[in-house]
Amino acid sequence: MWFAKKKEPEAKNYDPALWKPVVRCSICTGEQAAGFREIATGRFEEVMLIRDERDLARFLKKYGLETVTKEY
Repeated sequence: MWFAKKKEPEAKNYDPALWKPVVRCSICTGEQAAGFREIATGRFEEVMLIRDERDLARFLKKYGLETVTKEY
């Protein structure tokens, strides 16, 4: 009970006409966050933290993407 594995939240569907999938990267710290940028306003909605290539692959698979752009 104490060490039960947390379930990963369900993937939300996104509208490609309104949202663009991106990985936001920090130049100073190297931290990376995957999420979606609203095309009209530029607002970024973070979905998950990217620590390694496996996290990036999980993000791509979760949303059915092949590639994602990086923004600094």
